[in-house]
Amino acid sequence: MRFARTRKEDPEINLIPMIDVLLVIIIFLMLTTTYSRFAELKINLPTADAEKKLEQSNEINVVISAAGQYELQRKPIQFRNVASLAEELRRAGTGMKDAIVVINADNNATHQSVIRVMDAARQAGYGQVVFAVEQAPK
Repeated sequence: MRFARTRKEDPEINLIPMIDVLLVIIIFLMLTTTYSRFAELKINLPTADAEKKLEQSNEINVVISAAGQYELQRKPIQFRNVASLAEELRRAGTGMKDAIVVINADNNATHQSVIRVMDAARQAGYGQVVFAVEQAPK
């Protein structure tokens, strides 16, 4: 008995189904991916060109350092909450007519600390809040 030898063909990988599966996976990943967008504002505060004004008697000066420490009329105060800061502002403005709150914040101070002082001035009943600016070098 002689068996006929059959010639075996080399196995082939059919690439078309593999490409179809990869395209479906790519479409699935594109549809299920969430794109996060982080919004951030980079604010450079302007400087003003003005002559130095003499200190007025009806000013309440608040200094905010880069570390978030507050000074009221050149005396350091501890920040506990906005209501206590408003009470400190009221005490500093006792006897002043039409008091003006002057905020002098460091360039690296957080915006939240400035907003706290503005909110405390509003709660204390002061309608005028101004910002001290650094004079630009000439």
